[in-house]
Amino acid sequence: MKNSFLLFSLLLLSIIEVSAQGFRNVDKSPMDAAYFPDNFAHDRKGDEKALVRVLYSRPAKNGREVFGKLIPYGKVWRTGANENTEIKFYQDVTIQGKKIKAGTYALFTIPNENEWVIILNKDLDYWGAFQYKEANDVARFTVSPKKSDTVIENFSIQFPKGIEATLRLGWDTTIVELPIQF
Repeated sequence: MKNSFLLFSLLLLSIIEVSAQGFRNVDKSPMDAAYFPDNFAHDRKGDEKALVRVLYSRPAKNGREVFGKLIPYGKVWRTGANENTEIKFYQDVTIQGKKIKAGTYALFTIPNENEWVIILNKDLDYWGAFQYKEANDVARFTVSPKKSDTVIENFSIQFPKGIEATLRLGWDTTIVELPIQF
């Protein structure tokens, strides 16, 4: 009987120890990645290499009015949720006539009704846009938003399949595109 009680006690303590070492729950805004070429992330066969990678978190609409309310117009947005979004260029690129060196940059935006400003910034590893410094901008690009035919529930970044690289941001009923040349 003593041996059974001792064995049961040890088993109980080991279960408590294992559960204390468990992982936290996953974020409600899961991390995601977008690659150009788009098939790089899904099919790594062959010699094709990624030219651009974007790491970001996807907030959900959840019945809210997004742009102009949840994400105020005219203010710097981290372009996603949680840590600021990062974009990595594996080689030098040209965007709207501006040369951008290969490297990793924070991707911020300033949404407005009729135009958006897309910002590449050299400050990485920050939560949100709370510590954003305009002085550390590498480049700014102005684009016009488009209306989506359907509601996009979760914020998404993608590069449509094709030979041209176009960074596409979409959420709620808004789509913003930024062509990239190599």
